[in-house]
Amino acid sequence: MNTKLHAICDSKGRPIDFFVSAGQVRDYIGARALLSSLPKVDWLLGDRGYNADWFRKALQDKGIRTCIPGRKQRKTQVKYDKRRYKRRNRIEIMFGRLKDWRRVATRYDRCPKTFFSAIALAAIVIYWL
Repeated sequence: MNTKLHAICDSKGRPIDFFVSAGQVRDYIGARALLSSLPKVDWLLGDRGYNADWFRKALQDKGIRTCIPGRKQRKTQVKYDKRRYKRRNRIEIMFGRLKDWRRVATRYDRCPKTFFSAIALAAIVIYWL
């Protein structure tokens, strides 16, 4: 089974919220699912997969400024703060910490609910350590 994990983490790299989607769907599905659970923040750092006009507009309506680079095939290029974007490595470090858990890294569970439970357990431990 192929799945994709979408996550929100804080500025310290601690996991806050997750969403598991099918592996073949676009990142916009995860963005839409996690949009309502975003905490009150000033900036949101995201990768190119979350580059959608409706997503940027929804974040702007919530008072959140975006630092998401545009896709290469985008007709109008989007300006973003490159220095701030380098801080996005904190979520990559969080995913690395999740993959330290062998059950999460190798995806032993066939059922998505059981896999998500393993992710939640690992996230709780990561958050408090």
